[in-house]
Amino acid sequence: MIGIGERVPATVLDAFHEGEVRSFSIPQYRGRWLALLFYPGDFTFVCPTELREAARLHDAFRKAGAEIAAVSTDSVWVHKAWHDASTAMSEVGYPLVADPAGTLSREFGVYVEADGIARRGSFVIDPDGIVQALEIHANSVGRSITELLRRVEAAKYVREHDGEVCPVAWQPGQATLVPGLQLVGAI
Repeated sequence: MIGIGERVPATVLDAFHEGEVRSFSIPQYRGRWLALLFYPGDFTFVCPTELREAARLHDAFRKAGAEIAAVSTDSVWVHKAWHDASTAMSEVGYPLVADPAGTLSREFGVYVEADGIARRGSFVIDPDGIVQALEIHANSVGRSITELLRRVEAAKYVREHDGEVCPVAWQPGQATLVPGLQLVGAI
């Protein structure tokens, strides 16, 4: 399983994106931030609510210098059918990555062997291909894409402002902290 501070693999998979089947690999995003979303499956119930929310926030992610990609163990053909059939999914303009063999899902530690699906996993990957944040949880609970965006913005901020850290619920424009003796016991 890939952890914080580790480089992501260069696995190449197919993706359904902008009406076409395209090649996808994380190194294609070098130089940009990437929010990578693993989800259990197409034509399900919680997944389209998350992915539609990601679509609605896609411009905000781009403004933060980040792209979005979503991965499940479905094929690109199922991704296309879902995109075309679902009102929620028709809003998605980022790649829907096909991982039918579970290769990338296993590399990220989200693959459920017994079911052949991925857990809900969110990974914030920096422009150098290093994981800066991750969240994995049960498939029965949807994630907050707004919180994922906040994590991208916070990770980007601390990368650009050496020595500063972002406190709980930090938002762009708010005060950060500079760790040091002056803060010990003062918070």
